[in-house]
Amino acid sequence: METLFIGKNLIFLPAIDSTNSYAINLLKNVKLPEGTVVHTANQLKGKGQRGSHWNSEAGMNVTASVILKPVFLDLKNQFYLYQIAALACYDAMAEILDSSQFDIKIKWPNDILVNRRKIAGILIETTIQNNLLNCCVAGFGINVNQTHFGDLQKATSLKLLSHKEFLPTDVLKTLCRYVEKYYLALINSNYEEINQNYLKHFFGLNEFLNFELRGEFKNLMVKGLTNSGLILLEDNKGKHYEADVKELKWVY
Repeated sequence: METLFIGKNLIFLPAIDSTNSYAINLLKNVKLPEGTVVHTANQLKGKGQRGSHWNSEAGMNVTASVILKPVFLDLKNQFYLYQIAALACYDAMAEILDSSQFDIKIKWPNDILVNRRKIAGILIETTIQNNLLNCCVAGFGINVNQTHFGDLQKATSLKLLSHKEFLPTDVLKTLCRYVEKYYLALINSNYEEINQNYLKHFFGLNEFLNFELRGEFKNLMVKGLTNSGLILLEDNKGKHYEADVKELKWVY
């Protein structure tokens, strides 16, 4: 692993329900070094946003969780954890695929799309102690060699896009390099640079797209983010809307 600390301590499990759940439970009983990565060849009950499931064929993909300890980060700034995880995954995909050949975007809050199809998803789970961020488990699911996704019409993989097979462990190593890059930027309080980079690759920015917002279908322009990480939208009459991930569904 070509990193200082991310992925230096690797925990591999042949099969596990969820790498995030395993990491969170392990932290309750074991003092793990920051940067520990839990990964598996077969995630049986992967978790996604809003309680959804992440389905992954055994041995085909990256299913891994990175343990971070961002005790330096104010609670009001915790959305930067989502941003750096998404940027790390974006950069990994851009390096492997060559971003000049593909349209790679970050779909808020932190899915990665290639040519408008989902190639990766990220789930951030944090623990808070004495009103301070204590620990963060960043779970990554990256479609590597899987080619069939059942009812998921908007999914893709590195193999489908490049017509080549990849070693999931090599993809994980690339991801860890970029997680470390952006986490160090966060430690150094490079908030503006992180935010600008995130918005640079933001899916739908300044475009009108269809959404289901709080149960109503609306055609809205994506305007960016609020300071707390909520998505900022605008209708054709100039009315602004703010929403969190539980209130909004993309219908693009």
